[in-house]
Amino acid sequence: PSFASVLVIGGGPSGSYSAACLAQDGFSVTLLEAETFPRYHVGESMLPSMRHFLRYIDADDKFDSFGFIQKHGAAFKFNPRKREGFTNFISQNPDNYAWNVTRAEADKLILDRARELGAQVFEGHRVTELQFAKAATKANATATQAQSGTLDPAQDIPVSATWKNVATGQTGTINFDYVIDASGRNGLISRALGLRKYNQSLKNVAYWGYWVGTNEYRHPSCTVQPPFFEALHDETGWAWFIPLHNGKVSIGVVIDENVSKSKKANMEKKGDESINVRHYLEELKVNATKIHSLIGEGNLIEYNGGPKIRMASDYSYSGTAYAGLNYRIVGDAGAFIDPFFSSGVHLAISGALSAAATIAAAVRSECTAAQAADWHNQRVGTSYTRFLMIVLSAYRQIRAQELPVLSDIDEDNFDRAFDLFRPVIQGDVDVKKGPSEDSLRKTIDFCTQAFEPTSMERWHGKEGDDSKANSEEMSEESKANIMSVNKSLRADDMYQIKSFVADKFNGLSIRLEKGRLGLEA
Repeated sequence: PSFASVLVIGGGPSGSYSAACLAQDGFSVTLLEAETFPRYHVGESMLPSMRHFLRYIDADDKFDSFGFIQKHGAAFKFNPRKREGFTNFISQNPDNYAWNVTRAEADKLILDRARELGAQVFEGHRVTELQFAKAATKANATATQAQSGTLDPAQDIPVSATWKNVATGQTGTINFDYVIDASGRNGLISRALGLRKYNQSLKNVAYWGYWVGTNEYRHPSCTVQPPFFEALHDETGWAWFIPLHNGKVSIGVVIDENVSKSKKANMEKKGDESINVRHYLEELKVNATKIHSLIGEGNLIEYNGGPKIRMASDYSYSGTAYAGLNYRIVGDAGAFIDPFFSSGVHLAISGALSAAATIAAAVRSECTAAQAADWHNQRVGTSYTRFLMIVLSAYRQIRAQELPVLSDIDEDNFDRAFDLFRPVIQGDVDVKKGPSEDSLRKTIDFCTQAFEPTSMERWHGKEGDDSKANSEEMSEESKANIMSVNKSLRADDMYQIKSFVADKFNGLSIRLEKGRLGLEA
């Protein structure tokens, strides 16, 4: 088509979910996806909130019936000499499980649901460029205006997109009233407007592959094997072990980028085995010994047409803005956070719901276009920052494993930390009542203290008054994150969808009602 009321760029979870929500409400939605589904994607471990979001578009049963492995919890080992921490999803409700999925099939289920609900979906159509209402030279004032809480009606806005049929080479242009950028890390709008900013403390690289014939990790609280995460013993990153329904196991290593380059530079090439494969296997053998023992006699295989070991930069980034008068940025197109707590799809879909609701609200004149855009900016920014604080706290422990960052000195486990982290890292606990302000304050204070001690001496106060030193060594970015979290104590967006709906920004909250999706006072 040459025109769409709402154009969605990208058919991953954020794009397909936002399209499904809007189509379900009767909006005319066109979705352009560069690839043809099913297509490979990493990121197999979900949070329980996923089920509640899927239920809104009547897709949760599709995931249950497909046969994905249920995820009843997850284990995290920060120190080889301490028992791993465990977060139990189903302790309060046996139906509060998530899944470990193969993303090729899971993403297709959501995209197909958007199509069923009436969205026009064109696979194999890549958006190559966006055109703006005025000549877009460099980023306009959108970012600074969004930060100050105002949006200028005279700002440049995207009005059309150029697409290319991947198979035939045919090109065309589509105009739109609204556009949702779900283009993944390409981040078409973010890059065009200069909105992306990187977290300098989380510049990592990930290596992963798929195995068969491994042992199982078991936990007494689970009837099915949960995913297992282990901090690397040399304090440079972490590794994952995620069982999948097809008999395979996803095993990966996330490591500081500079450390990885240095280690590979010191390796000599031997035979046909690539440096990346040797580097990956060495890290598992030397620095992730629990996961290495789980591999046992397992075999590393080629999977889904890719190499045995895949590699990708694992930089964490966010945006100075996620919305303008007629656009929304969702999922990895706007922000990406280190996947230690499996937050990617949760943040993508919660942001997609925000995008759909705020567009619906603006179209239905429930608020101004500027108010709707500002609501989405706050929603996405707050959700990202809350998860970021938990991840940064975990990294503080990973990079100083002998320090009692997430445990007291005499504790042999991290149960207290995971009890406090529970509202965040489960994404949803499906309880009758949401978390109290006091419980949120305890979580935030706990995360804040993780940035304070830098040595056992300082922890015990043997270096005198080091408050100034602690303050100076905490990066400005970390300080800003803590301030942002302190301004917004509610973690309801990560807790359960009922509470997510109740969360208010500027006096408005989401009205999650089929046929009347929008914002209300």
